[in-house]
Amino acid sequence: MPLEQINEVILHAAGQWWVYPVLLVFFFVDGFAMIAPSETLIVALAAYWRHSGQPNLWLLGATALVGAMAGDNMAYYLGRKIGTDRWKWMRRPRVQKVFGWARHELDKRGAVLIFTARYIPWGRVAVNYVSGSTGFRHRTFFWLDAFACLTWVGYSIGIGLLASSFPWLHHNPLLSVAVAVAFAVVLGIGLDHAITVFHRWRDTVDARKAAAEAAAEHERERLLNPHAPADDYAPRDRGVGAPRETTRATGD
Repeated sequence: MPLEQINEVILHAAGQWWVYPVLLVFFFVDGFAMIAPSETLIVALAAYWRHSGQPNLWLLGATALVGAMAGDNMAYYLGRKIGTDRWKWMRRPRVQKVFGWARHELDKRGAVLIFTARYIPWGRVAVNYVSGSTGFRHRTFFWLDAFACLTWVGYSIGIGLLASSFPWLHHNPLLSVAVAVAFAVVLGIGLDHAITVFHRWRDTVDARKAAAEAAAEHERERLLNPHAPADDYAPRDRGVGAPRETTRATGD
């Protein structure tokens, strides 16, 4: 099929009413069983809009928002009911590693993680399941996820419009979509890396804070009992983020 005919078929399909129900199902499923990054579909359709005015960007955004939120909350519900090892794909080492990462980060900074994970395809699925399995408060999850999904939709549409705005793409919708999706993938990789660096930085900050608190606690104990051996008040190393304990000498 010639390239022009492919362009015409896709542009025609983008303006049909049934596109939105299909998209709704796609965005919904992506929240708990990721097949393909759904943001690439938003980016592609936003790029097509520049050429034909279809699909309606407001309807596209609303469909993506409702579908993404419904999918995320379904994953939360499944995580609460079945945990994170019921199905075979969940028990794969790589998937369990992602679940472990999500569980570790959620315990320390839940709000930041739920927001940033929406921009990481596999990350958001893992965080959604772990939020439910660990009993994270659903009302808090719902509103954090709603804000994350809203910004994610705006970001995805914006990438599609920006990447398809170059003059040399105005008469080639397919090339425009390819450039927009490639741009989104590259930007997504960069964003993924930036988020990873941010979380590692926060881990370092938390570790330093924990060490400072342990040192301050040790100093307080030493001042309260100046005649006791110093080793009696040394905090036990229980790992970053673990509760700290001190051993107090009883004396005679």
